[in-house]
Amino acid sequence: MTDALMGPPRQMDRRLDAPADRDRLPGHAWRMVDEARAELVTAKDPFFRGIDADAGLPKPMYVEPVRSTDPKGPHVLHFDDHRGWLIHTFVPRTEDPRIIVEEIFWQ
Repeated sequence: MTDALMGPPRQMDRRLDAPADRDRLPGHAWRMVDEARAELVTAKDPFFRGIDADAGLPKPMYVEPVRSTDPKGPHVLHFDDHRGWLIHTFVPRTEDPRIIVEEIFWQ
């Protein structure tokens, strides 16, 4: 047995109103949000730094910082060909890193 963390490299927390945002979406958008969240939790680099860093994401998804001057700040994960987006912030912790979902949108 090992003392290393098991499971994905990060966990995901949500603001209290994020589940309500998700529940208002149509069923197929729900699944896309869940897929997007899974991609964030298992990504090698949660900041998606570098050119084509998000190339491993499914084709209709990509990630960019909210502000290019703050590359470690909030990021937007676009999905469903720009019809939906999820704003998230990575909070590094030594033993239990987390990604905070701040808002979920879908048009």
